[in-house]
Parts: sequence; C-alpha cells; structure tokens
Amino acid sequence: MASGRLPKQNPMKTGGSGKAFHRIVQHPAQPDRREAIQRMDVEPAPERNPESIVFIIDDDAPLREALGSLLRSIGLRVELFGSVADFMQYQRPDLPSCLVLDVRLQGTSGLVFQQALADANIHLPIIFMTGYGDIAMTVRAMKAGAVDFLEKPFREQAMIDAVVAAHTRDRSRRECERRQNELRTRHETLTVREQAVMALAVSGLINKQIASAIGLSEITVKIHRSQAMRKMRAQSFADLVRMAESLGINH
Repeated sequence: MASGRLPKQNPMKTGGSGKAFHRIVQHPAQPDRREAIQRMDVEPAPERNPESIVFIIDDDAPLREALGSLLRSIGLRVELFGSVADFMQYQRPDLPSCLVLDVRLQGTSGLVFQQALADANIHLPIIFMTGYGDIAMTVRAMKAGAVDFLEKPFREQAMIDAVVAAHTRDRSRRECERRQNELRTRHETLTVREQAVMALAVSGLINKQIASAIGLSEITVKIHRSQAMRKMRAQSFADLVRMAESLGINH
C-alpha cells in the first residue's frame, strides 16, 4: 500500500522558463546580478510569436542574457545588445517591436538615446529599466513616450506585461500608418479636378457653389464628386469627410 508521501521536489528545478532564472543563493559580497529579475509564482507557457521582436540594450551581460532567456521562454524573438552603437549597426526587421533599455549605459544614456530616436523619426516603444531611478527621470521618460519605467529588481511578470503593452502599441501604430498610406494612395488616383472638387465638397460647399468656384457646370461637379467617392471607397459623404480630415485636406 502506498504511503501517501509525495516525492521530494528539487527546489532549484524550473518549468518552461529556462535555467537562467534559478535564484542562486550566493554570499552577500557576491550578489548575482540576475536577481534584478524576481521570479514569478507562476511561469508562463511558451507560445511562439515570430511576428514580433524585442530588442534589449544593457551593458550588464548577466542581466541582459537572463532577460533575453525570460522573453524567449514565452515565445518571443529577442535580440541582445551591449551598447547603443551595437544596436544602431543592426538591420532591424520590419516587425512589431519594442526596446528594453537601461537608463544608465556607458557612452550614451538611455534617455539621450530615446530623444535621438524621436529626432530620427524612429517610432520604437521603449521600456526603461534602472537601478537608480528617481521621479524626475521617470517623468521625463514617460512624457517622451516610454511604455513603462521599471526599477530593479522587477518581477518577471512586470516585464512581460510591459513588453506585451509595447507590442500592442506598435501594432496599433503600424496599422494606423498602413491605413493612412492606403488613403494617400487612393487620393493620388484622383485627377486634379476630382481632388479639387473633393476638397471643396468636404469644406461644406454644395455642388452649385463648387461649380461657381472652379468654373465648371454643376453636372460636371456632380460627376467628379461621384468619382472621388468611388476612388476613395467612401461608403458615405461623412466617410469621405473623415478621410479628408485624416489626410489633412482642407480648403
């Protein structure tokens, strides 16, 4: 008859998140830098997602590797860099992405790099991490568009949640840009007259007023307006107005 006793568990054994996240007990004089990442009670199940990527820039190699292992364990593609210079030499794939960035780096600080990316019109959601954060630094980073600002040590789940939020933001931005580019492409298929009629129509003029303004017959204006609606794929005139506003068309 079974004794009912459970087999003794190895306290160092982990599940799917990988060996990099064992909490190693060391002498206080030699702390493990990986403990900047605090283990979660429940580890996430791996779910491969090659359609997004996380860039990590940190000059602390053990922490960088540990963080990369964490994010790979949930199925994310991860690229690691020891410096901003290394990252800038990398050819980034055209995928939803985010940047996990240490505030204090050798050479270029994280906050300075954040501004440099903005100046270069590079839209990359940033998650900052630091062991020396203060309120002013946090406010500056968040006002400049950072997704989150995590102080070390941070929980695994806090980082995972921040990365998920950053990827969601980048996907949304990419979708908005896709729709905007599609609208521009449609607008470029309009003739010069059709564009002029569309601009006047969305400004609030009726066909008779448009005809008088550009020297055409009212029936010709009506044809141009109909063609503009068709080429822009507008379901209604209100839809055409929204498209014009999105394109910055006014008269």
